[in-house]
Amino acid sequence: MNDLVSHAPPAFVKEGTNPYPELFRRDYAAQSPAYTPIYKTSVLRSPRNALLSIDHTVSETTGPVFGHNELGLLDNDLIMNYAKDGEAIGPRIIVHGYVLDENGRGLPNTLVEFWQANAGGRYRHKNDTYLAPIDPNFGGCGRTLTDENGYYYFRTIRPGAYPWRNYVNSWRPAHIHFSLFGNAFAQRLITQMYFEGDPLIKVCPIIKTIPDEEAVNRLIAPLDLNASVPDDTMAYRFDMVLRGRRSTLFENRLEGN
Repeated sequence: MNDLVSHAPPAFVKEGTNPYPELFRRDYAAQSPAYTPIYKTSVLRSPRNALLSIDHTVSETTGPVFGHNELGLLDNDLIMNYAKDGEAIGPRIIVHGYVLDENGRGLPNTLVEFWQANAGGRYRHKNDTYLAPIDPNFGGCGRTLTDENGYYYFRTIRPGAYPWRNYVNSWRPAHIHFSLFGNAFAQRLITQMYFEGDPLIKVCPIIKTIPDEEAVNRLIAPLDLNASVPDDTMAYRFDMVLRGRRSTLFENRLEGN
């Protein structure tokens, strides 16, 4: 796999420049407001009072630490890790990229979890009643650790779009959920990745709550044919930046990372 992937630096580190300048401030104007009536459930879920800051204890910020010995051989292969009598059904893809700080430095040993709907747009969950069939060979979740350069990759199938009960004819674009853990499980960031060229991105009520177009673009993974496997698997690149003006939008930390 690594022979197929170009480990190029992130786009915001220009050639010939110092990749480690001063700390970048976060762009708070790019964050979605908590109360956005176009996203129907935000009306009931948005806070009415000021948020309280609760300090973590030492035990929460120092562990437990997740290591390579906890990973299974197929944890980063969603095509095969739930297979019973065949492979998962759908277009095969590779998703790869870096977990980076605000200066473009890769963050090693970051636990990256991912979950998604199947090719028909249905999750393997008891509360998902969408009419698309369950794929018996697709579980829809996996995990991996970044390497010493902050690089990660996994194989999966491209998820399908699905309707949801927001307003009439609301559809979610194809997407993959990501969860990132730092040095402890209390240090968790959650985001979603979308696919370049999906026409549903521009009409999705959730995405339309994000006021900054560049912040939306940072959630869209471009097609990466250089990392694809000919006649087999397409690839998409998704870099995640944890802090600074170029930070990826993390849905559980809208107030800042």
